[in-house]
Amino acid sequence: MTRTIYYTASTLDGFIATPEHSLDWLLTRDIDNTGPMNYDEFIAKVGAIAMGASTYAWVEEHAPGGWEYTMPAWVFAHRDFPPRTDGADVTFTSEAVPQVHARMVAAAAGKDVWIVGGGDLAGQFADHGLLDEMIVSYAPVTIGAGAPLLPRHVEFRLEEVARNREFACARFEVVRDGE
Repeated sequence: MTRTIYYTASTLDGFIATPEHSLDWLLTRDIDNTGPMNYDEFIAKVGAIAMGASTYAWVEEHAPGGWEYTMPAWVFAHRDFPPRTDGADVTFTSEAVPQVHARMVAAAAGKDVWIVGGGDLAGQFADHGLLDEMIVSYAPVTIGAGAPLLPRHVEFRLEEVARNREFACARFEVVRDGE
């Protein structure tokens, strides 16, 4: 069964990036790539990805080897990006989340849909009842301001907690009405 998961890292004060869209606070941290709630195991179960424009721009600027994703990706943007010339399966869209989500689930072919970022995009999925789970790795740092982890009210149930070196990792299920 395809699940839609927001998998991300956050500062202790609840930000996923600085006001300047920097992730420097994250990139200097020690994490075990084979430890609890690790990226490699997570990405192996992903069949399609969604990201916002700021996340896409950050990935494009900071990916040393180019676009690393092999699965179809949708970038939710209200600005223009140059067309890709590397053959990556990236669709730029300004359509509403529910219409695109149906195509993402079909493309995922039984695997999960990953909301890469940002928090507002994950919130849009939650607003439409399309977010199933959130996995957050909390780094031991505060930055005081920036892009919030999830800038709206969503009810969650804590399902799992683990330590991965410097990170406190938590997996939450979205609580649906009546649960």
